[in-house]
Amino acid sequence: MAQARPLSPPALEAARLLGAAVRVGRRQHRWTVAELAERTGVTEATMLKVERGEPGVRLGIALEAAALTGVPLFDEDRRRRELERGRLEDRLSLLPKKVRPPREVDDDF
Repeated sequence: MAQARPLSPPALEAARLLGAAVRVGRRQHRWTVAELAERTGVTEATMLKVERGEPGVRLGIALEAAALTGVPLFDEDRRRRELERGRLEDRLSLLPKKVRPPREVDDDF
């Protein structure tokens, strides 16, 4: 198996912040790690990795744990999230559909 590329410090910090927020939310709900793991559909070991902010956890698992514990993901108002998604789709429509590396120009005459 190929070794994973090390994450940048901001990405590691974001994973740790999300994990800490999940832990706070779990405790506020008065759930054990086992209860949150069961609700999320993962093992306790995986849930502990989420709470520690380990970057090897699948993104969907971490986001589901966040949603279950009430960690705000983007804006809490659904209409505002829809507006933001529309705004991003508008920006994407203005950008090229494909991105190609720049071609080298032979300007040696």
